Amino acid sequence: MATHMITGAGSGIGAAVARRLRERGDELILLARDAGRAKELADLHPGARTLVGDLANPDRLSWAFSHQTLPDRLDSLLHIAGVVDLGRIGDLTTKAWRGQLEVNLVAPAELTRLLLPQLRASRGHVVFVNSGAGLRANAEWAAYAASKHGLKALADALRLEEHDNGVRVTSVYPGRTASPMQAKVHQQEGKEYDPSRWIDPESVATAVLTAVDLPRDAEITDLSVRPGR
Repeated sequence: MATHMITGAGSGIGAAVARRLRERGDELILLARDAGRAKELADLHPGARTLVGDLANPDRLSWAFSHQTLPDRLDSLLHIAGVVDLGRIGDLTTKAWRGQLEVNLVAPAELTRLLLPQLRASRGHVVFVNSGAGLRANAEWAAYAASKHGLKALADALRLEEHDNGVRVTSVYPGRTASPMQAKVHQQEGKEYDPSRWIDPESVATAVLTAVDLPRDAEITDLSVRPGR
């Protein structure tokens, strides 16, 4: 039985990935920002373990983990959580920049650092669910795209650094996906939200699991998932 740690398992792509892995009998460790959220995740994914650590405060992750029991080995670390706050560069505050950079880039880097010993022990896999914005920046998406471009750089460097340790690294770049985050984006854009126009989270989950389940003789490094409609 494989053990996976997942961020963002409460909704959207993360919830779909967690459900699929749980249904096939794998062990799940779900990261929650606080004890209340941990209970919600445990109710949503029965049988899963939870760890508490706030991605919005990556400086405290090491301290938080020091008070909890970490697994001895980890077959995959799935970075799926993220935040978005649109705005023109002339209007974005440092708080908006830092909020997205901390959750979308610094926290995944710190979480990966803290769990590398467990990933090396199992010759595991790190998956970064990035975004189309990690490949192209559009107007009003500067802070989010910067965080996701940085996430691609993190993944590319990690892949080279950990190759000899047998750790695989994959970046997945979904286009617009029907999720609470997408509903928020449409609200910020002042547009009507129609989830049927966008990718089903289950489709992105299939892409993530394809990378994770690939035989050990190969590695999917980068995978783009675009809306088919």
